[in-house]
Amino acid sequence: MPTQTKRDFVETIEKTHSHELRRFLAARLRNAGADVPDLVQEIYLRLLRLKDHEAIRNPQAYLYTIASHVLHQYTLRRSAAPATMDPLEVVSALQSSTAPDPAEEADIEQRMEQLGHALETHSPRAYAVLIMYRCEGLTLKQIGLRLGVSDVMVRKYLMRAIKYCDQHLEQPR
Repeated sequence: MPTQTKRDFVETIEKTHSHELRRFLAARLRNAGADVPDLVQEIYLRLLRLKDHEAIRNPQAYLYTIASHVLHQYTLRRSAAPATMDPLEVVSALQSSTAPDPAEEADIEQRMEQLGHALETHSPRAYAVLIMYRCEGLTLKQIGLRLGVSDVMVRKYLMRAIKYCDQHLEQPR
């Protein structure tokens, strides 16, 4: 019986367990749509880095052990990262926390409009990504296809927009 190459081993696992693995990860993540593909890729990369794949007696158990470790590390990284503030959620919180005051509503609307113009001037791509993601509800992959850039670059633009909005909202009026 010929030995199976490492790549064949990983392809077999991927074909056999891909759907279940994605469900396993999605059930344990808040932002499954954006994070599951990255975590799946990391899991398969770790499988490709194995020194002796033929010593694995139960590939499914090994796959889920790696998946659990990747999830744990991902969770640790996310909890260590500083919390970001979504500017659109700030507006919702401000509006729902008090009775509607027309003057406050006008002030908030003006501040959000200024923030939008400032972000658009600062980084038009970051502004476009933020609008497509939050207002149009597009996924990072869809935005990347629309803009002709990679998913990684879309994520960078989105993070740049959120960081800019966080900093702008923290400044005193």
